[in-house]
Amino acid sequence: MLSVICPIYNEAKYIDVCVQSILLQDYPKQQLEVLFVDGMSKDGTRDIVNNYSKQYPFIRLLNNEKRIVPVAMNIGIKASIGDIVMRLDAHAQYPPNYFSVLVKELVRLRADNVGVACKTDVLNKTSKTLAIREVLSNRFGVGNSTFRLGVDKVIEVDTVPFGCWKKDVFNKYGFYDERLIRNQDIELNKRIVRGGGHIFIGPDTYCTYLARETFDGLAKNNFGNGKWNILTVYYTKQFKSLSVRHFIPLLFLLSLIVPSILACFYFPIGIISLISLLLYIFLISIISLSLALKKKLCFLYLMKAFVILHMSYGWGSLVGIINMIGYRK
Repeated sequence: MLSVICPIYNEAKYIDVCVQSILLQDYPKQQLEVLFVDGMSKDGTRDIVNNYSKQYPFIRLLNNEKRIVPVAMNIGIKASIGDIVMRLDAHAQYPPNYFSVLVKELVRLRADNVGVACKTDVLNKTSKTLAIREVLSNRFGVGNSTFRLGVDKVIEVDTVPFGCWKKDVFNKYGFYDERLIRNQDIELNKRIVRGGGHIFIGPDTYCTYLARETFDGLAKNNFGNGKWNILTVYYTKQFKSLSVRHFIPLLFLLSLIVPSILACFYFPIGIISLISLLLYIFLISIISLSLALKKKLCFLYLMKAFVILHMSYGWGSLVGIINMIGYRK
């Protein structure tokens, strides 16, 4: 029995795409339940899910009055009846073999968690959204994350997007940390690995994440990601809860800010900020030009997306440090 849990909140724009990809799964429906755990949406999401649940009894709607994802996951896990639990994201769509491949690999590998590559796409394709999609799929944009870049064979990793677990994993390693508004999946996976568990990623299927389609949405999402990188470390007291790549935007931002401040006392030190900025502009210009020529995308939109992604992420991390200092006081 497979229990699929999908946290949702105001997902009216994306929920139909998600549900339709669930309905097309080749996994036996008599061995399936799908739990949408809703943070009391106000945009019609609840009505959409309720209409589907009337047609398909294996779809259920649960309430999550606290709204945040880790609470939704814990509600879903505790309400589930399956011996295998899978997490989905409403901002994504899944090929028909997604459920069956992950369950098969979970059993075959005797894994604690399995996942697959997560490709990035956009729902509405314009010159701007295609540039955002490309930046969120680029190594310079998102780092060397294995699950974003994909694999050609099964390998052991420290985290995967979403996840598929035997239900007893949560009794062994604990449930989701409800203090973490972001990074709760990464933290759980790191906890599993630290406890001696094994996580694998495989090549036989994938999921497609539907990215934010505006620069404001890109900035807001990555500001939150950057902020919660720092707060995740603060709450868990574990630097190993995250990876080095999560802190590179913060280091870049500090390379601009700190020397500029010190230049007020010793002017020549400001050259460090200038060199860091010029090197960054040079790199993203070369990468953006290459992508623009190769994939016929807008050079300026690519440049803007790179800058917004990195700066909002770094600024979020800096705000996270300020918040962390405030919490300690």
